[in-house]
Amino acid sequence: MPDPRLTSARLLFVPLSVTDAEEMVHVLSAKSLYTFIGGAPPTLDELRDRYTRQVVGRSPDGSQEWRNWILRKKPDSEAIGFVQATITNEGRRAEVAWVIGEQWQGQGYASEAATTLIAWLRTTGATTIEAHIHPDHTASARVARNAGLQPTIQFDDGEQLSQLTTEAPTDTP
Repeated sequence: MPDPRLTSARLLFVPLSVTDAEEMVHVLSAKSLYTFIGGAPPTLDELRDRYTRQVVGRSPDGSQEWRNWILRKKPDSEAIGFVQATITNEGRRAEVAWVIGEQWQGQGYASEAATTLIAWLRTTGATTIEAHIHPDHTASARVARNAGLQPTIQFDDGEQLSQLTTEAPTDTP
């Protein structure tokens, strides 16, 4: 199932394509983006390889659904970052992540994108939505709170789990 095109007040969520790598390598080129998430800016070949794996839409064993969107500003469609969701447990659990290029940070794009993604996931039946955030990454923690995720006391691999849990919709007679 292809990723739907989502939209928010200032952003277009365009399903990931391998051809996005050429533009995104520049968006993701600032070393500061990797301070809390680790790694380094990808090369064009590394990003093409990553996108080639991601556009398949699922893990090799089929246990995870992968949803990935390039975030593009309205009205010019300039790429400014991405959001992603890894969906498991028959669609009831999703782990989300977001990255906004350095030059567009501090303008509310990450909160807008995360809020839109989480709202969409809830319409698909996700009842638990999570993000793992480095405890020193205050900007990302603020994005998570703005999108409705609350920090928990759980840490995984040095990152704090933020979570939104809702009850599953019930059918009424």
